[in-house]
Amino acid sequence: MTHPDPRHPDFSMMPPVIGFLLIANVGLFLTMPWLGDWLITHFGLWPIGTPATVHQDGSWMRVPDFQLWQLVSYGFLHGGPVHLFVNLFAVWMLGVQIENAWGSRTFGTYFLVCVIGAGLVQLVITAHGNGDMIYPTIGASGGVFGVLLAFGMMFPNQRLFLIFLPIPIKAKYFVIGYGALELYLGISGTLAGIAHFAHLGGMAFGFLLIQYWRGRLPIRPRQRRFWW
Repeated sequence: MTHPDPRHPDFSMMPPVIGFLLIANVGLFLTMPWLGDWLITHFGLWPIGTPATVHQDGSWMRVPDFQLWQLVSYGFLHGGPVHLFVNLFAVWMLGVQIENAWGSRTFGTYFLVCVIGAGLVQLVITAHGNGDMIYPTIGASGGVFGVLLAFGMMFPNQRLFLIFLPIPIKAKYFVIGYGALELYLGISGTLAGIAHFAHLGGMAFGFLLIQYWRGRLPIRPRQRRFWW
């Protein structure tokens, strides 16, 4: 474990996994004007159980097949600069302290599990579509929400200063409030086109992995990683 305090000489403002995520996501986003359709067709997360062809937006279209690698690759694609910036800024702002505290290997495993878990939840939600509004899921939000949960659990009393809130808020309250908001938006169908349940899936899988590493699940690791 390394030191999570930015004042510590071993603290890195750009640890390896965070640096890789930033470079990979920005690099792929810059290719979107030329390769966007191909990337989304082959590497976006497409629903399982939909017809091969569907009538959508007044015309027939072929729905790309789901492939196993899409559970990872969808997390490296983004639909626009705002989507990209918000996700990467959150990963950097919150993830830097976590990667410094946990180590790069543990943090990288955690982020990957959250992305895959969010994708699995999204596949369940979108399975057996009826042909209306068939679309792929893209973005690293599932991993971001997993990072948000880990930050709230590890630094519950650290105050966050957010653009849309005029006052600082403790991390634990922000995580609880944001999770409740995502649940409400998912159930109510508000803000359609956003994978709210995938966000919650990233949180849920992250929570389970942390509890496993802490030795608090029926299946226990060989060695506990966290004592907080």
